[in-house]
Amino acid sequence: MKNRFTNFHPVRRDRLLQESRHDAYKAKHKLHEPAVCPQCGAVYHEGRWQWLPRPPQAHEETCPACHRIQDDYPAGFVSVGGDYFKAHRDELMRLVKNEEARAKAEHPLKRIVRIEDQDDGTLVTTTDIHLARGIGEALHHAYQGELEYHYNEQENLLRVVWAR
Repeated sequence: MKNRFTNFHPVRRDRLLQESRHDAYKAKHKLHEPAVCPQCGAVYHEGRWQWLPRPPQAHEETCPACHRIQDDYPAGFVSVGGDYFKAHRDELMRLVKNEEARAKAEHPLKRIVRIEDQDDGTLVTTTDIHLARGIGEALHHAYQGELEYHYNEQENLLRVVWAR
């Protein structure tokens, strides 16, 4: 009798499967173009959100940044603290807001959700992990100090801590 398992290839179970990163704020389907966000006025055109004049007969679709702000679900957290920060808070917060304005001018989805004073400093939350990183880098570049990043890949979340 011929062995019927000669061409059998066993299934390998020692490989790790790469899970796809789930972002609830990323569109599940391709948006109809043009689309405009009713809250901020950003326009979805050529596959991305941009600052453009409102096109005629544009569909209304809330952009991911406004959706995150509405849900109070930030992607980036920047903790700013230390004795130097306490003495120069207004100056450092101007730098934070200027960094947001610079990033937001080119990328409508990069925004500050909230700036919240805490006992030991200030917490800045952002709609985008890259803006959080940019704020941390701007503070570090301008004022040195200690800078740490903590990235959670499963949640696509970045925590930045700057202190001096």
